[in-house]
Amino acid sequence: MRGAWCVKHLQLTTSHYLLPITHYLLPNFYYMTRPFPTPPINPFERLQVADGLLINAERWRHAHSYHRQRQNVHYQSLNQPGIVCGLGVRAIAAPKEVAAEYRNQSWVQIQPGIAIDLAGNPIVLPKPFNFRITTELQDSEPVMVYVVARYRDPDELEAQKPREIVQEMFRIDEKSSLPDIWDVELCRIRLQIDKKAITQPADAFFPGYGDIDLRYRSQVQARPQALLRVAQVSRDDSESSQNFFNLSYLLQAVEALYSPLRGGEIIDRVDWTTDLQIYDLLYLTGKQKLSLDATEFKALKSYLQSGGILFVDVLSEATELIESVQSLAAQELKTPLKPLEQLRRDHPLRTRPFLFAALPLVSQQTIQLLCGGGLILAIGNLGSAWGLDEGLSLSRVTIRTAQELGINILHYAWKRRQLMHLQKEDYSGQW
Repeated sequence: MRGAWCVKHLQLTTSHYLLPITHYLLPNFYYMTRPFPTPPINPFERLQVADGLLINAERWRHAHSYHRQRQNVHYQSLNQPGIVCGLGVRAIAAPKEVAAEYRNQSWVQIQPGIAIDLAGNPIVLPKPFNFRITTELQDSEPVMVYVVARYRDPDELEAQKPREIVQEMFRIDEKSSLPDIWDVELCRIRLQIDKKAITQPADAFFPGYGDIDLRYRSQVQARPQALLRVAQVSRDDSESSQNFFNLSYLLQAVEALYSPLRGGEIIDRVDWTTDLQIYDLLYLTGKQKLSLDATEFKALKSYLQSGGILFVDVLSEATELIESVQSLAAQELKTPLKPLEQLRRDHPLRTRPFLFAALPLVSQQTIQLLCGGGLILAIGNLGSAWGLDEGLSLSRVTIRTAQELGINILHYAWKRRQLMHLQKEDYSGQW
């Protein structure tokens, strides 16, 4: 990682730069375990004022710290971090004032703008700032470089002269690993040994090597209630990977169709030896019989008892898998699967967040949905209608209806896990 600071006049040097920003009294708590966390559960302490109270520096700081913390709780409770406006990035020629050895095609210019980090701290860049990418490529493998902004509290910086008024600061960092919890991503660039020059992409939606990629910047917006983590179960079945990309289309649709939830950007492939507890839902498909040994069954049972959901999505002709899942539910887990039609009319799979009287029709076949405990079985290959088919023949109505039922399943998985965790000792809402 390489960082840059800027001092007062944005002087370009080969060392770190300091960037002063407009001062706001905003919160400064630590970002916790979930991408969009609720604040730490700590009581507030405020100064009790009475006549004759002597105000010293410590009491003054305590009084103002209280208001910053209150604002922080408000921000973290309702919002998620990101870019407010501006902070565009463009490729530029090396500035004339830098030393000749640094005049190459590795310079970008960050445009003025505002961002807010995960703790609610403002990052304000009042004028364009030139920044040089210094990552060295060691071999022929491409390297992804991330340019990020990070807030810095001036009270925490060393070797600062005492002043009556200080400006809040931030730094620009260049990293070769994913941005961490404190970073606001400005852009990313994939470098290759034979394409070191930084360039503007010919197509902003599909940047190539050396092109500035702005597609993954986060915008400030309302905080969702949960970020769903989903994984697909890999098995010794040639069909077990079908619908993997369609699963990503479903998670992509969650934000647009039901904003209180977000789908995770990464879908992992797991087996029964993986730590399954971090996932809200496991997706399993294929044709072959589901056969688990004692260790695998124990892992699945523990996962379901913790609130997780195993969603099995199969073709109607995959009778071996259908029968094995039904047998597993009835005989091993003691929770027989029941068709949705036999469950309560207000069952959440049918009503939340989207209302279904009849289930979707996929490939001229009505989807069947069975549920019991933490197992959901969909017969009819629901996942095949979540995204683009090979012939691009699925209608918008078919895709949207299938996605809405998929979101009902995701919502059910999230709500079931939440309700079960709320009944555990010392559960604080962070999972």
